[in-house]
Amino acid sequence: MVSVDIRVPDLALVPHWDALVLRAGGNVFMHPAALCAAAATGFARIHVLLAWDGDRLVGLWALRERRSAPLFPKFLAAPPYEYAFVASPVIDPGTDVMPAFFDAIAREPALPKVIQLKLLDGDDATCRAIVSALGARNGQMLKLSERTRPFLGSESERKRSGSTGKKLRQDWNRLSGVGAVEIGNERSPGEVRAALEVFLAMEARSWKGANGTALLCDEDDAAFARRFIGGLAEHSSASVALLRVDGKAIAAQVLLYSGTMAYTWKTAFDAAFAKFSPGALLIDKVTDALFAAGIAQIESCSAESSFMEQLWTGRRTTVDMLVDVGARKSAAFILAAAGEHAYAWAREKRNQLRGVSWPLPKRKNLAVTRT
Repeated sequence: MVSVDIRVPDLALVPHWDALVLRAGGNVFMHPAALCAAAATGFARIHVLLAWDGDRLVGLWALRERRSAPLFPKFLAAPPYEYAFVASPVIDPGTDVMPAFFDAIAREPALPKVIQLKLLDGDDATCRAIVSALGARNGQMLKLSERTRPFLGSESERKRSGSTGKKLRQDWNRLSGVGAVEIGNERSPGEVRAALEVFLAMEARSWKGANGTALLCDEDDAAFARRFIGGLAEHSSASVALLRVDGKAIAAQVLLYSGTMAYTWKTAFDAAFAKFSPGALLIDKVTDALFAAGIAQIESCSAESSFMEQLWTGRRTTVDMLVDVGARKSAAFILAAAGEHAYAWAREKRNQLRGVSWPLPKRKNLAVTRT
C-alpha cells in the first residue's frame, strides 16, 4: 500500500534517495541536495512528493509553485527550478506510484491542481505512467509540444568514424601541437568547487557574458550555481571537467550524475581556441572516461540544434504538457492553457522577427557643399 506525504526539501532524505536510485535510475535534478540549493537561495517554492511502501521510498517528485502573471491563479510546475532540464519523477519500477501522487495533490487543499510539465522525458516509463494515471482519473491533459534532444544511450551512438570522428582527431592533434594537452575531472568537493570557479569565469568572458546570460551576470544565479554544484559534489553527484593546454584551462564542462546516468549541464570555452573546437574535444574525451567508469547513458540537457547533435546519433523525445488532476476542467486549467498558447504565439512571432532582414536606416549625407 503506497502512502504519500508532501514536504519541503530536506537533506535527511538523501539515504532514502540513494536507495531509490539504485532501483529506479534517477533524475539528478530531483536530488535532495539540488532541491535544497534551489529552496535555500530562493529560486523556487518547492513541494516534494514522497511515496512510501512502509519505510521504503518508492517515488519522489518535486514540483514548484508559481503563477504566470500577478492576477492569474497559481499552478504547480516541473522542472522544479530554473536550470533544471528534466521534469520526470523518480519511481520504483515495481510500484504504481503516479495514481497516489495525483490523489495526494487532489486531496491537499493548499496545492494547485493544475501542473505544467516542461522537459518531460517522453521515452521514459514515467511519462507513460503519468498519461495512464491521468486517463484513469479522467484528468485533463493538453500536450503543448513534442521534440527531440541529443541523448547518448550507448557507445554505439557516438560518431567515432566518418567526417565527425576525423575532425575530432585532427583538432586534437592540432591542439597538441600548441602545447601539452591534459584533461582533468576531479571529484572531491573542494576540487569541484575550485573548477566551478574556473568555469564561471570562462563563461563570463564568453559571448554569454557579453549578452548578459552568463551565470556571473546575475548574483542570484551565481549563488544558486555555487550552492547547487557544491551540494551535489558533497554526494559525488557533480564535477567540472577541464581541458588544459600548458596548464591553462581552455574549456570546461559541468557534469552531473545520478545512478548510471551523466548529464552535461553547462559548457564554456576560451574563444581564442575556438578553431580547435575545445568544447567538442572535451566532451569526446570525457565520454571515454565516463563509459569506462560505468556510466551507461548521457543526457545532453540541450536542444536539438546544439553541438551535441554533431557528436551523437542518439535522440530522446521531450514532451511539454499541461494537466489538471481535479475532477473536472477548472478555470485555472483554461487560463493556464490560454497563457501557454499566448506564450507560444509570442515566441513564434519573436523568432519570425529575428529572421527578417531589416533595411538599415539611410545615412545622412554629411558632405559639405563648397561655395
